[in-house]
Amino acid sequence: MSVKVADLMTENTITAQPHHSIAHVRKLMETNHIHAIPIQGPDGEAAGIVSAKDLAADHKENSPVSRVMTEKVYTIPQYNGVHQAARLMRKHRVNHVVVTHEQKIVGILSSFDLLKLVEDHRYEEKPGAPPNKKKSAR
Repeated sequence: MSVKVADLMTENTITAQPHHSIAHVRKLMETNHIHAIPIQGPDGEAAGIVSAKDLAADHKENSPVSRVMTEKVYTIPQYNGVHQAARLMRKHRVNHVVVTHEQKIVGILSSFDLLKLVEDHRYEEKPGAPPNKKKSAR
C-alpha cells in the first residue's frame, strides 16, 4: 500500500498572516491544542511557519508574528508519498511540513501524524538481510 501525504495530513489547517499579532497566534495554538501554524502569504502560499518553540521566548504580545516566524518553511505536495515527507523532516530536523496543492496551503503534516503509520501498521515492511553464515575467525 502506498500512503500519500493527503492520507495523513491535517486538513482545514489553521493559518495566520504575517501581520497577525504574536498574542493572536499564541491564542490560536492554545485554543486548538496545536504546536505549529503556517503563515499564509497573500496568494495562499506558505510564507513561513510559527511553532510553539518560536513563541517560547519573551516577545511583545502586540508584535507581528512575522518577527518570530521561520521564513524557511518546508512544503510538500499532497500527492507525494509519506516516505518523502519523512525524509524531508528528518533531513532538515523539523517536526512539521506544510502540505500544498499548486503552491497553496491545503494542510499540515507533523511527525506525530507519521507515527499513525506505525500505530496502524500501514507501513511497508522490507525484508531483512539474510543471516551471515560465516563464522568469525579468532
